Amino acid sequence: MARTQPDITVPDLAGKLAVVTGASDGVGLGLAARLAAAGAEVVMPVRNPRKGEAAVAKIKQRHPGAALSLRELDLSSLGSVAALGAALLGENRPIHILVNNAGVMTPPDRQTTADGFELQFGSNHLGHFALVAHLLPLLRAGRARVTSQISVAANQYAINWDDLNWERSYHGRRAYSQSKIAFGLFGLELDRRSRAGGWGITSNLAHPGVAPTNLLAARSEVGRARDTTGVRVIRALARRGILVGTVETALLPALLAATSPDARGTHLYGPSGLGHLSGAPAEQAVYSRLRSEDDAKRMWQISEDLTQTSFPADERARLTPGSTGPGSHRPR
Repeated sequence: MARTQPDITVPDLAGKLAVVTGASDGVGLGLAARLAAAGAEVVMPVRNPRKGEAAVAKIKQRHPGAALSLRELDLSSLGSVAALGAALLGENRPIHILVNNAGVMTPPDRQTTADGFELQFGSNHLGHFALVAHLLPLLRAGRARVTSQISVAANQYAINWDDLNWERSYHGRRAYSQSKIAFGLFGLELDRRSRAGGWGITSNLAHPGVAPTNLLAARSEVGRARDTTGVRVIRALARRGILVGTVETALLPALLAATSPDARGTHLYGPSGLGHLSGAPAEQAVYSRLRSEDDAKRMWQISEDLTQTSFPADERARLTPGSTGPGSHRPR
């Protein structure tokens, strides 16, 4: 007997504008399809236009009436992020849902972004940080729900404060973990600053558990010529319904966090099964590495400096006594 797959009911999103990064495949593609099926108009910023066009065609095959539009975005280039921000600001349409979903994972060798940052830190965290900064007027106008996709890796390792760009030594998994911890700190701090400043934005976190996506597959853009052993094992387990989820179930926590009227800011949503690796989506305890508000404020200031972006100033923008300023973290 086939096992029953978990699912959620998505509210009517007619009249809503949603933006989903990384929507050309995997979880992002599934999220864009579900949001469009519920009536939202979905903007799909993609790095690869050909993959983006194929994703749009795939969604329209299942949902012929879907309202979708492609935009160009390379999160590893702050110039590309700024260009997308300027384009959407020029259209002057309030954004109601933003899912920061795109990411890269564990390049075998250290790589850098167009701006000189370690690729995972620069793309997973700094690129999305800058994107939210550029889109803030539209997010405020739409009283948006911002959901940032982290990872179970945010419950591992730590921020490498003394070498954020891994210039002295590179460890792919530790660098990936750092990028997701930094991103999680940002997502929680965004909600706190919104409440303090009256921005009207609700910001929360989600993670997909473990599922057979393309993050660990062969990807020439991160220097990975063949599928990793890890992704082959995950695919085998997923086919047998053992421990891990599927792409369809992995998208549910972010879908819940982004659309449910019961989903709350500064909360984390993930699979509810064993080890939070698979299962129905539910609220779960925020990872210990994401709970320090001092760390969140410190990372926020560093990120503003590195991306040369800014948010409205308030009392949270001040560093706590004795904390380190951001200037020394620029890449060489």
